[in-house]
Amino acid sequence: MAAPKPPPPPPPAPRSRTAHATAPDDRSPTRPQVSLQQPTHKKGPTKSTKLFRRFRAVFRSFPIITPACKMPVKLHGNRGLNDGHIHGGTRMTGTLFGCRKSRVNLAIQENPRCLPMLVLEIGIPTGKLLQEMGLGLVRIALECEKNPGEKTKLIDEPIWTMFCNGRKTGYGVKREPTDDDLNVMQMLHAVSMGAGVLPSEATDAPEGELTYMRAHFERVIGSKDSETYYMMSPDGNNGPELSIFFVRI
Repeated sequence: MAAPKPPPPPPPAPRSRTAHATAPDDRSPTRPQVSLQQPTHKKGPTKSTKLFRRFRAVFRSFPIITPACKMPVKLHGNRGLNDGHIHGGTRMTGTLFGCRKSRVNLAIQENPRCLPMLVLEIGIPTGKLLQEMGLGLVRIALECEKNPGEKTKLIDEPIWTMFCNGRKTGYGVKREPTDDDLNVMQMLHAVSMGAGVLPSEATDAPEGELTYMRAHFERVIGSKDSETYYMMSPDGNNGPELSIFFVRI
């Protein structure tokens, strides 16, 4: 009688995939870790400040309410300016960014190290806006309808009709900051003012290099239905190069 065959050897243990899953891929772009801070929550305006704003609203807000697409009067020279600062305004950091053929985005921050308090997608291509700014002063008016009894803050309105230098150019849409938006803000956290391009490998931009321009903006609140952001020139001697008006009518 033949001897019984020995049992087959046990199958080899499966390879661990942990090392492969955690090992970095040299071909993938390195994205910086977001360390932006929450914006501060400042106390509301005092009674005297409210009275001052009501008085100031008479000449700040009226020109852009009637007619709807009329641009406000421009600031001449350094009228209303003191070393590049508008009286009654709050200095903010504003960043315009986007691929040249895609719609431009506007991010407003308290300072470059804070999370954006407003991200707005503007109905004009980035390249077109830069071209307009190269030709002279640019005025953007964003308008929405006023609903009686509504308590939504002005910059929290979701959609706006947009006019650029008096011409209707589409719509502005407010949105929550995406991971790509925060990635751009993080890469620019050390930049207070400047302009340039970010490579597509660093931003995941589907349409090539991403163009950005960052500057100081003066935020002037005329009333609960009127708010303006003036982009200040670096030398502080001239008036705003770009002004963005938010108004409910």
